[in-house]
Amino acid sequence: MPEPIEPFDWGRMFIHDFPLTYLGEVAFRTAFMFVILLTALTVSGKREVRQLSIYELVLLIGLGSAAGDPMFYDDVPLASAVVVFIVMMSCYKLATYISDKNKKVRHVIEGQPVYVIENGCILTRNFDREDLGLDDLFSDLRVEGIEHLGQVRTAILEPNGQLSVFQFNAEAVRPGLPILPNELKKHSEHIDQSGDYACCSCGNVQMFNAPADRVHCQQCNKTGWVKAIK
Repeated sequence: MPEPIEPFDWGRMFIHDFPLTYLGEVAFRTAFMFVILLTALTVSGKREVRQLSIYELVLLIGLGSAAGDPMFYDDVPLASAVVVFIVMMSCYKLATYISDKNKKVRHVIEGQPVYVIENGCILTRNFDREDLGLDDLFSDLRVEGIEHLGQVRTAILEPNGQLSVFQFNAEAVRPGLPILPNELKKHSEHIDQSGDYACCSCGNVQMFNAPADRVHCQQCNKTGWVKAIK
């Protein structure tokens, strides 16, 4: 039978049965996991770090784990948690300092702003490189009050995962791809009425004379179309 735990055993609470040199190993483990977390979140893409910087997210994950375990595991000494906090904060300060001083490091870890829409069309080459789906893009645009891509002059995916949207003036709005869900459901590869149609993949608008079937988009080579609106 294990011996009962003695409340407020200060030796157990702060260091348990570990030698003091174990705290050095805790510091190494913490710095190592900081690098692993930073790498994983860098690879995962902008959408995973939305609204927080990648450094802030790594810090929250690391400190959250360090703070939680000593609260209810009697064999996790408080001293280890203190070392984790000190090393995590030091790594955070060092990483942000290097990032502020070195533009290349900042671009590799935090990423750069990426143009995803220009003049009402999705820049498919840029868009496909980002961890962003059409549904996410259209959802963000709808939050900004956008009904169709013809209203959008420029949209930029920021390093923190947010979308910055710049609209045309009212008189400059052009026909564009509707992004309201019910309108998007009307897409088809068959054109049975002449008029302006928008590609469902990139928003490129083309004029069609009906009837027409499986016409490839001049910009992205896809064949799904929906009636453009203005």
